[in-house]
Amino acid sequence: MDQYGSDFITISDDDGKEYELEVLSTLEYDGCTYLAVIPAEESQDTLQLEVSILKSVEEDGETILCTIDDEQELETVYGLIMDALYEEDTE
Repeated sequence: MDQYGSDFITISDDDGKEYELEVLSTLEYDGCTYLAVIPAEESQDTLQLEVSILKSVEEDGETILCTIDDEQELETVYGLIMDALYEEDTE
């Protein structure tokens, strides 16, 4: 995971294809770090916003981002992140 600044990251999939993502929010929950991201090229069109939630995990001493397979975990984290994002908008 390469950090471009506070708002953008580049990730690679298993096939080596790179994706640039805009980080909307990060959340520490239950000992784990979660990121709410959108594809960087779609960040200008907020009406078509598709937010993805990724979990940061350590694997072989390297930090990787992965999807959340557990529906309950995803639902809980999604709710907490959306609450935090809406709270930021109202300030």
